Amino acid sequence: MINWLAVMIAMAACLVIIIVRIFIGPGAPTRLVAFDTANTLVVTSLVILAMSFNEVVFVDVAIVYALLSFAMTLYVAKYIQGDKF
Repeated sequence: MINWLAVMIAMAACLVIIIVRIFIGPGAPTRLVAFDTANTLVVTSLVILAMSFNEVVFVDVAIVYALLSFAMTLYVAKYIQGDKF
């Protein structure tokens, strides 16, 4: 588990930078991209946890989370564009 500690710390630092971009982003598209990047980092963190703890359930959760994140990103991008659903 100590081998993965440096990776998780680096990913947490990247997540903090992304959260700052979400709050101070100049517009909605920039915030959406930052939010999608944060979701990707969460999925990656779940896969790293699965490898470090030798648990397959984390990979299953990561796949479901990635699918829901993708659907949410498409939905919000369509809303920002202004088209009807």
